[in-house]
Amino acid sequence: MSNPRFPILTPDQMSARQKEVAAAIAGGPRGGIRGPFLALIHHPELADLVQSLGEHLRYGAAVPPAMIELVVLIIARHWTCQYEWLAHERIARATTDLPDALIKAIAAGQTPTGMTPEQATVYAFVKETLRTGQPEDAIYDLAAQHFGRPGVLDLIALCGYYSMLAMVLNTSKIPLPDGATPPLQPLPK
Repeated sequence: MSNPRFPILTPDQMSARQKEVAAAIAGGPRGGIRGPFLALIHHPELADLVQSLGEHLRYGAAVPPAMIELVVLIIARHWTCQYEWLAHERIARATTDLPDALIKAIAAGQTPTGMTPEQATVYAFVKETLRTGQPEDAIYDLAAQHFGRPGVLDLIALCGYYSMLAMVLNTSKIPLPDGATPPLQPLPK
């Protein structure tokens, strides 16, 4: 992988505002500056707003954690975002009951089989939202039944938020942690 387009800043290279935002991010549930925040810290106001939204979506959404991780994996696969996939596949495997076969199917760009009704709804909701900008009525109705209207809004926000992070990561070319090999193969065009 080539060098990052946004050089990774050390604390002595940061402005006072960058240090303040970096400390806030590191002091929250993320526990440190990594991934997209290595690039975003170059714009501390944006980084602060992005991390605040992300904190709600990851830790306060009206959607169960396993469904959040399912959304992120679908988004990461859609954008072939290696960093996002690597990070969230680990989270999904360590903290949720998402089946191995489901994770592998998404990684391969295939529709998983044997999904629960909630998983199938989230999968269809995210795929349709990515494809057309909105889910079909039937998919929306199922999502509202499973997660309520606040959950539907969180699903929409998760689609946008993790697409944005995938674009930040792909554009910034932040290297994968610990020299990891890119986990996703390119999808056929």
